[in-house]
Amino acid sequence: MATLLHCSSSSTLLDNHYSIDFYTANISLSPKSLPFSSNKNSREASLHLSNNGCNRNLELFRKWRAGVSFFSSFSVENEEIERLKQELLEAIAPLDRGAAATPEDRQRIARKLEAVNKVKEPLKSTLLNGKWELLYTTSKSILQTERPKIFRPNGKIYQAINVDTLRAQNMETWPFFNQATANLVPLNARRVAVKFDTFKVAALIPIKSRGSGRGQLEITYLDEELRISRGNEGNLFILRMVDPMYRVPL
Repeated sequence: MATLLHCSSSSTLLDNHYSIDFYTANISLSPKSLPFSSNKNSREASLHLSNNGCNRNLELFRKWRAGVSFFSSFSVENEEIERLKQELLEAIAPLDRGAAATPEDRQRIARKLEAVNKVKEPLKSTLLNGKWELLYTTSKSILQTERPKIFRPNGKIYQAINVDTLRAQNMETWPFFNQATANLVPLNARRVAVKFDTFKVAALIPIKSRGSGRGQLEITYLDEELRISRGNEGNLFILRMVDPMYRVPL
């Protein structure tokens, strides 16, 4: 059966902003305002205080400028990520979940978005939790492109992951309704080994795995809406979050 967790031995499925008013923050002390303004000491004291005021203003300006620069770059970065996501979704929309993709499509899709991934340790992120719908893949065992279309998985395909229990589940819908559940073993902060334990045929008949269903999965992009993963055989998976509350059976 074809599943999203690809096996090596068998193919299976701030909003706080710095705000500095330079006019009210300005410190101006004249010699006349000091009680000892008539002598040399008073002039030196006035000059010292004035310099302190200038230094403070410069420091406030530097902090303000750093804050503005940070928030501006943060906003631009988010806008760029959203643009790349939209570009990706538009690119894969007509590709029949990857079945109609050309070799050129397969090479270029997802690379730009993976390069700006912010979640460097996805296995420690709750964003990974929930049920994801498969939008695109390069996996031939899932697409079954060698079969007539009527005998391929034509309904939606889902994958669910729970990082707290390290469980995963693949679910096909029409026409086969096959399922598979697996244990996940972290290899690092973004890659897991996948060990399938149970398969269900037509979502009804359970079959225990004999240990041959194994593979690896790496999370290369993650946010609250979209996930990109790559299997140990180089297959690409692009998924969209549909139910963040879904729990995988233990």
